[in-house]
Amino acid sequence: MHVVVVGGGWAGCAAAWAAREAGAEVTLIEKTDMLLGTGLVGGIMRNNGRFTAAEEIIALGGREFFGVIESVARHRNLDFPGHRHALLYDVTRIEPLVRRFLREAGVRLLLQTRIVGVARTGDMLTAAVAARGTEIKGDAFVDATGTAGPVQNCARYGTGCAMCVLRCPSFGPRVSLTAAAGVAELQAGEGFPHFEAMSGSCKLDKNSLAPELVTQLEREGVVVIPLPPELQKNEMLPRKACQQYALPDYAANLILLDTGHAKLMTSFFPLEHLRTLPGFAEARYADPYSGGRGNSVRFMAIAPCDDSLRVRGVANLFCAGEKTGPLVGHTEAIATGLLAGHNAVRLLAGQEPLVLPASLAVGDIIAFMHREMTRPGGLERKYTFSGALYFERMCRLGLYTTDPSVVRARVAEAGLEDVFRRGLLKTTG
Repeated sequence: MHVVVVGGGWAGCAAAWAAREAGAEVTLIEKTDMLLGTGLVGGIMRNNGRFTAAEEIIALGGREFFGVIESVARHRNLDFPGHRHALLYDVTRIEPLVRRFLREAGVRLLLQTRIVGVARTGDMLTAAVAARGTEIKGDAFVDATGTAGPVQNCARYGTGCAMCVLRCPSFGPRVSLTAAAGVAELQAGEGFPHFEAMSGSCKLDKNSLAPELVTQLEREGVVVIPLPPELQKNEMLPRKACQQYALPDYAANLILLDTGHAKLMTSFFPLEHLRTLPGFAEARYADPYSGGRGNSVRFMAIAPCDDSLRVRGVANLFCAGEKTGPLVGHTEAIATGLLAGHNAVRLLAGQEPLVLPASLAVGDIIAFMHREMTRPGGLERKYTFSGALYFERMCRLGLYTTDPSVVRARVAEAGLEDVFRRGLLKTTG
């Protein structure tokens, strides 16, 4: 039995690993030359409700997967405006480790392979078709292609292509497996008077910053620099896909986090303005990303799916990450990826797909998001464990905790301990 995962971001990597753990042969396809997608410029874990979600994922069987991330942690238990007990991983070191981890698990990786179509028989996909015409056959599929771009959406809703980490000009625009299968996707920008879904941070080359600023950043993990009134951009806050960082502090200050690069917590900041600040006279954005101009435009290709993450209209297609809805964050991507990969194999094993219970935050956020998406204004909101609407819900329902023993007890009570490590098929490798 063979599972094909398309899209090598955090969601796709998690789906591939979970499907392999469940016993399937797995091929992971990524259009660029690196895995992790926005995980190459993100680097924030365990902030606010993501602590609880991470512990849930570990108890559900993802300890080994999270262990790779934590092996390159630069800072732990870090507080910054609006967020507590964050872990920052090193974005400059993480990708080779994840690549090696997946290969050692037995996942077949196809990099620089852009999928442009599918082969379909009835309501079942039989293959993903690459740009050169090669068919990658499978018995079940996971769409983890994300929702950003292509360039025409960045031009329509943003400032044109800013050469974000997805690098469409180099490797071709995103092609959704769901759309290729003939399923109509949801576009969060359609019908909105102002589209608000631009990636919320960019990165600076540390070597271009004043040495004393770099020393402080690496020692403390975070640097908060007050901005003069003329450089404060409160109108930028609603444009962030990451609404957990759309707080007044992020307009009044320049906030830097140490993720290997200097992570600048704003969608973009004009270079000529940045260089007027002390310590930034020679600042430059890390190539090839144009952080002075714009950032990726997201939520342009959401797959209609149920709470097991099966795509409606295709019996053997699941989705993960932002494909599931306006879901923001690495932890959120990993949670949905693990579930999608596991459920792809449950389907092949003749079992009902798993729906995570609402007694767990990772189950509740999926069900809550899908309910909200059907209501007026639901697609305008963003859903994340780390802030905004959903974190408020976590706190209100008593789901948020920083006690791992409480989390383990919840998972045990649901009968789901190590569920993502349970073999469902006999492996052939």
